[in-house]
Formats: sequence, structure tokens, C-alpha cells
Amino acid sequence: MENNIELNSCDFEEDRYSRLRLIPWWDQDRLKNASVMVVGAGAIGNELIKNLALLGIGHIYIYDMDDIENTNLTRSILYRRKDVGRYKAEVAAERAMEINPDVQAKAFISNIIDDVGLGVFRRMDVVLGGLDNREARLAINQSCYKVNRPWIDGAIEALNGFARVFVPGQGACYECTMTETDWMLINKRKSCALLTHEQMAEGKIPTTPTSSSVIAGIQVQEMLKLLHADRNLPALVGKGYVFNGLTHDSYVVEYQRKEDCMSHDTYESIEEKPWSVRTMTLRELLKYVRSDLGEKAVVDFDRDIATTAHCACGCRKDIYTPVHKLKGEMLVCPECGAVMQFDSMHSIRGDEDFLDKTLFEIGIPLLHIICGRVGMNTTYYEFTADENEIFK
Repeated sequence: MENNIELNSCDFEEDRYSRLRLIPWWDQDRLKNASVMVVGAGAIGNELIKNLALLGIGHIYIYDMDDIENTNLTRSILYRRKDVGRYKAEVAAERAMEINPDVQAKAFISNIIDDVGLGVFRRMDVVLGGLDNREARLAINQSCYKVNRPWIDGAIEALNGFARVFVPGQGACYECTMTETDWMLINKRKSCALLTHEQMAEGKIPTTPTSSSVIAGIQVQEMLKLLHADRNLPALVGKGYVFNGLTHDSYVVEYQRKEDCMSHDTYESIEEKPWSVRTMTLRELLKYVRSDLGEKAVVDFDRDIATTAHCACGCRKDIYTPVHKLKGEMLVCPECGAVMQFDSMHSIRGDEDFLDKTLFEIGIPLLHIICGRVGMNTTYYEFTADENEIFK
């Protein structure tokens, strides 16, 4: 007995991660150096962020545009009553660093569809989604595939939920799983883009903190497998984990990859350039692209940009914003009050009358990647000078 006591007293001093390191394949340094994006800081997002902090994920980037409401307090472990009215992302980032001072968490009050450059996604090891919005999921899916990054989707309703893993080039993507109903709901949402916020408010989804804990736990476990990909751990790539909390059932489904899926577009040969979308004009960009690719080259954007609006009364006004961000009041004629029509573009060919505008002025986000094209031959340019502004 005395020998046992003496042996125990000589055990090595344990640190915060000692129990984790007992897992044979675990690499804590890999987690410390990882960058993980969390999109959505609601019920699932809270659990994702909590788990990432506990695990010591070194860099956590949190994207959410919403304020904390009283209803969040029953499902979100990171929020307190005093936080009501503050941005979810900001509070979640603060609490993550309180949980574990080893992590760096940063909040972004940004629309994931329009305001996040592809270069941001490119710098992530994994993207985690905690959303209730099909359109945002589709945007994340397309962005991750363009820069060859995996993402893990989670969703809950009442006692049920599912988690799905999507890795470019390996099995199905999110768009592959979409049904006609999903597309109908997305198109309905897009058709409401010009309505007021009150008119387009969606119904609230009933959720519980227990189901969000289960699904977020699965998502983070799958993230760990992806971060330790060289360990050959079985992951849910192209598959989904379905949880029915009412009947105690859980099972795995495998999704069919659609070879003609429009999301399977991965950018090749991305060139990092010391450019910023804040300062480079369209004219300067087109000049460079043509010096690189030839005089017939054009610049392509991955979004439609509304340029000008015009009314039957003869009134015209500038807009210059992504079509997705148009609001009803932006298209009200200042002269007669009628609804104006708008022109849009997604390519620059050199004959436009707004070439002296910067990319930022027409709605291109920081650290984005732009395509230069001659026929079917393409080259992709990243505005790498924006990196410091985002990640400083």
C-alpha cells in the first residue's frame, strides 16, 4: 500500500489537456493551430463554440448577424440576461475565451452569403454550420467547394436533429441532398428580397437545448476526425447522422452524389496578390488581368451586381450592390414613388461607365477571389492584402 501511495505522488503534473492526450490518435498541437469557422451563434452555435473552446481549438471565427433575445436564454449556454440586445457573435466570442484563455475567438457581424470573402473560407481548416436557413447553407457549400474546404452542417427541431459532413471531391455535397421542396423554399425566400423585414420574417423553429447538445457534439466529433484525417478515422463524409429523440432512434444515411451538381466547382491555381478590394478599381483590375491573360480577357464575379435603377417616369439612380442585398426601399423612385426596375451585371468587359469604382464600392467583400477569363480558360486572383484587416 505504501509503495502505491508513493508511486501516485510521483505522477507527472497534469495540464488542461492531459485527459485528451490519453486518446491514442490525439494531437493537441494540431488543435491549437487549427482555424475553425462557426456560422450561426444560436442554440447549435453555442454548443459548437463551447466544445471548440473546451478542446483548445486555437482560432475560432464566429459569424452571426443577430441580437440576443430572451428566448435564446433557454437554449444558449453562453448567454446571460444582461446580454439581451447585444450581438450573439460578440458575446459568444467573449465567453469562449473565458472558458479557455488558450483560444482566440473573433466575432463577425456579417451576412455569410454576401459579406465573407472566399479567402476567409480558404484559411479555415473546417467550417461548422448551425443554421436554420437553406440559402445560407447553399452559400456556405458553394464557398467551401470553391476553395476545397470541408464543412459540417447541423440542424435541430424539437427533440430531433441531424449532422452531415461535406468534403469536396468525396461523396455528396449539400446541394446534392436538396429536394424540390428545398429549392421551392429558397426561391420563395429570394422572391421576398424586396419585401420589408417584417413581411419576410420566417416562422420560429421549436428547439431544445438537449437536441442542440447532441447534434453539435456529433458535429465537433466529426470535425476532430477531419482534423486528424491522417489517422484514417471513419467519418460521415457524404453522409448524415439522424437523431430522433422522441423514439430513441439514430441512424446514418448516405447521400447520392449528383455528378452534374452546380456546387462542384473548385477553383484551381489561385494566385495571391497584394491587392485590396477597398482600393483597387475595376479599371485597374481589368488592366492587370488583360496584361496577364491577353487583351480579350474579362473579369467575372461570382454574384450579380445591381448597377442602376430606372423608372418609367424617366428617373435613374445608382445602386451598385449585390442583387441579393437589394431592399424594397432601394427601388422606390424618388420622383414619383413607383417601383423602379434595375440593371445588373456579373462581368467586366471594359465598356462600362463605372470602371473607376473600387470593388468594395460595388459590393465585393474583403479577401475575396475574382476570376479572370479568356474563353473557357480561367485564372483566380485573391485580394490578399485584405487579410490583415480581417484577422488582425
